Amino acid sequence: MSAPIAVFILLPIILVYILYAGVIRKKNQVLEALSGIDVQLTKRYDLIPEALAIAKRYMQHEQNLLTELIELRNAASQHVKDAQVDELPQSFSQANALGKGMTRLFALAENYPDLKADKLMARAMDLYHDIELDLAAARRFYNSAVKELNNATEIFPSSTVAKMIGIKAYPFFQAEAQARDKISAADALK
Repeated sequence: MSAPIAVFILLPIILVYILYAGVIRKKNQVLEALSGIDVQLTKRYDLIPEALAIAKRYMQHEQNLLTELIELRNAASQHVKDAQVDELPQSFSQANALGKGMTRLFALAENYPDLKADKLMARAMDLYHDIELDLAAARRFYNSAVKELNNATEIFPSSTVAKMIGIKAYPFFQAEAQARDKISAADALK
């Protein structure tokens, strides 16, 4: 076989392999990012029962919120990294609802001076704040990885390879509609 013919045969094979490897690398980066979100959510889920146990001693009148938080935690505790692509928006939504509930709990804790002064509760609030910061960073990494993968699944020629091996676009993590609403300080002061 002559050199030009060998190049003519090998070049498309090499090109397809490079595209294939790139798409797989991007998919694995998305899965790594999902795993990072999952780690932070697991830390959050593990902290919640401790914070609720502490709060329960002081917040007798807030039993509905405590019960709601337990239900939210149980509903949201499915591992994000194990969710199917089409289940991710629902998993993200459940995690957001739990985050909002915990924010309400810590805001209500301000009304209970003994709870606010409790060292374990203060530590739980600090840990929760740190976890939320780490979770925000993990979500940014996830969205960056999703952008790269989605570009590969939508732009020719890598889109052809992605379709051949069954790799689909992933959803971006997005804030819920209420979180994007404009906040009016005047309304909050009424």
